[in-house]
Amino acid sequence: MKNKLPSSFYNPITLAGAAIAAISFGLILFLMLLEAVSGGQKPYMGIIAFVVLPTFLLTGIVLIVVGILREHRREKAGIHIDRKFPVLDLNDPRHRRATVIFSLGTILLLLFSAFGSFKAYEYTDSDEFCGTLCHSVMEPEYTAYQFSPHAKVGCVQCHIGSGADWFVKSKLSGAYQVYSVLFNKYSRPIPTPIENLRPAQETCEQCHWPKHFFNQKKHVNTYYLSDEHNSMFNVNLLMNIGGGNIEAGPTSGIHWHMNIANEIMYAAVDSQRLQIPWIRMKDADGKTTIFRSTEIQFDENQLKDIRLRRMDCIDCHNRPTHIYHEPATSVNHLMSLGWVDHELPFVKSISVEALERPYRIKRTALDSIRIIIYNFYETNYPSLTKEKKKEIERTIEEVQKIYSRNYFPEMQVNWKNFPNHIGHMYSPGCFRCHDGKHVSDDGRVLSKDCNVCHTILSQEYDHQKMRISLSGIDYIHPVDIGNEWMTVNCSECHGK
Repeated sequence: MKNKLPSSFYNPITLAGAAIAAISFGLILFLMLLEAVSGGQKPYMGIIAFVVLPTFLLTGIVLIVVGILREHRREKAGIHIDRKFPVLDLNDPRHRRATVIFSLGTILLLLFSAFGSFKAYEYTDSDEFCGTLCHSVMEPEYTAYQFSPHAKVGCVQCHIGSGADWFVKSKLSGAYQVYSVLFNKYSRPIPTPIENLRPAQETCEQCHWPKHFFNQKKHVNTYYLSDEHNSMFNVNLLMNIGGGNIEAGPTSGIHWHMNIANEIMYAAVDSQRLQIPWIRMKDADGKTTIFRSTEIQFDENQLKDIRLRRMDCIDCHNRPTHIYHEPATSVNHLMSLGWVDHELPFVKSISVEALERPYRIKRTALDSIRIIIYNFYETNYPSLTKEKKKEIERTIEEVQKIYSRNYFPEMQVNWKNFPNHIGHMYSPGCFRCHDGKHVSDDGRVLSKDCNVCHTILSQEYDHQKMRISLSGIDYIHPVDIGNEWMTVNCSECHGK
């Protein structure tokens, strides 16, 4: 039988390369077909189909060329090797039996290899792979994720999204992280990779469509003071969440910032984007206004060296999933549910104190929380300790749960290292820009007025008459500090 290809093609190196290239190409087509019929984007499919397998495909092609060139050099040197394929005679029972066994073995091997490869790929696409493979490193993020509003959204959907290009970018940016984990070089805590996240329009807005943001939303906050009686007060807010869709009515509201007709660019002088001295606003009519901080020293010549950022969702929703809750907020919530008995004297104060002690190991922290709370009541309220033993035990258990979900001393992770910019109670949040100190050339000021973002409908304090008005009421601080709360940011007292 005459060979259809040049004789230089028939050598072990070239044939091996051809086999590798053919298998790789076949698997690429298989994965592309699999993604097409799966009904959803598979981010990890990108690295396998468009990065890993093409590497093997190119390797096979290189081996083909190397084998052919090697054969040409042999021919020029006068070295000739007469290579012949083994003769297969199916009339021979031994050949026939060997052929059947080899063919069945090859088919089974390919089937099991395909199944195993798919299951391995499926695991790498799972949240468990992201959260548990490097358990000690990713434990804080994975734990917070499991108790977050996005606990049912896959890690890769936000951190990578669809398409091979961002997959490659994310893997390249994470290459050093792999090295850091293997050689224990990672920082504690691991900083939030805000520079490497995709634009929100390509991730968040696939579900949270800005045009749905209109009108107002009622929000009720229940607080307890750190006094003996755990004095309760409620604040009923009407949040102005509009601004995303001019066709839906009033355009004033928080999501005005996200209206695609508006463009807000800003310069931050720190990696956490807490210090914002310069803001450029362009409205739907194309009018541009620049606001400059009167407090932060900033030379505008630095703008050429600073990468301006267009404001999007994560500038405010910077902790949409991996949220480390503040102790006061967590305890307030459990007290409002009745899981922590608000009739226990100083329960708010002692719970927050137990959570905020500087522990080095989680096991020690959990044991210490039990000792601190129980000893407090046994020392100061011995008769109450016997009477409300069940309630105290429930309180200890709930406070330990708060710690387990929000504090990770081995990684130095807690709410202080990862502030949440929604609101302004525990971090500067809104007041990074709306501090009353960003002024334009024509005298316009980014207002700090509470009613810009919300209307306070009512306030109610323990044993006092409720103050209520549909048009809004003036806020009264629960503790008398004069007018300090009007000039000093909330986070300066309540934050870290």
